[in-house]
Amino acid sequence: MSVSLRGDQAAERVTPAAERAEAAAVAAARRRRRRRQILGIQLASLLLVLGLWQLVGSHIDPILFTTPAAVAAAAVEMVASGELWAYLWPSLIVLVVGLAVAAVAGIGIGLLLARFWIFEVAVGPYITFLYATPAVALVPIIVLWAGFQFTAKIIVLFLFAFFPIAINTHQGVKAVSPELLEVGRAFRCSERQLWANIILPAALPFIVAGLRLAVGRGLIGMVLADLYTAISGIGYLIVRSASIYRVDKMFVPIMVLGLLGVGLTALIRLVELRLAPWTAASRRD
Repeated sequence: MSVSLRGDQAAERVTPAAERAEAAAVAAARRRRRRRQILGIQLASLLLVLGLWQLVGSHIDPILFTTPAAVAAAAVEMVASGELWAYLWPSLIVLVVGLAVAAVAGIGIGLLLARFWIFEVAVGPYITFLYATPAVALVPIIVLWAGFQFTAKIIVLFLFAFFPIAINTHQGVKAVSPELLEVGRAFRCSERQLWANIILPAALPFIVAGLRLAVGRGLIGMVLADLYTAISGIGYLIVRSASIYRVDKMFVPIMVLGLLGVGLTALIRLVELRLAPWTAASRRD
């Protein structure tokens, strides 16, 4: 009788762990299946777009349009000759430096706006004014003040990328639930602990959304900086290829810009999952 009871107790102890392991395995299998589905849909969509592009482009004058096959051949040619890298490298330096400065300044200013109401009242209208002003209209002034070289390009890209980060950071902090803050204060959390354990984790999805927007706007600013300042970089490569009616070569840097945007956005997404895995909990199923 005692042996039977001990066996039942052991079974009771093992069953919850086994159920948790089985549930975890089922969830992992479901996520793998979902990832395969997403990958299959994306590949099918890409093949469809490339096929339609090839079909339409093959019936249009190559001076006006091109095909994926011609773009691929031009890309191989430009990579082999080193032409693509020679124009891309200066633009990449501007992009990395400009985005880094915009991220640090945008997150910092956004936090200050949300933390100090006096600072928000004093500075907020100017941020709104500058954000509403087309950045392209400010480029001549920037060139006049900063010249045509590296500094001017950084400033142009900064103007494009800074505001989405600052505004989203500010909104993220303001959107933190007051109930969470009350719970933190009830447990006698210090100001630093509130920010580190409640406010910043809750605002992180907003900050990441601002960084994603900044990547796209930063790429636009990078190309405009190449065109309106020193005539160099990948923006100049696009204009130069169009001026000699090499549409296939013109599409190569355009495709590179698109791939840069996709890659940087995916990298930011991975960083978000690393720092705040709970933000993806509702998206996995």
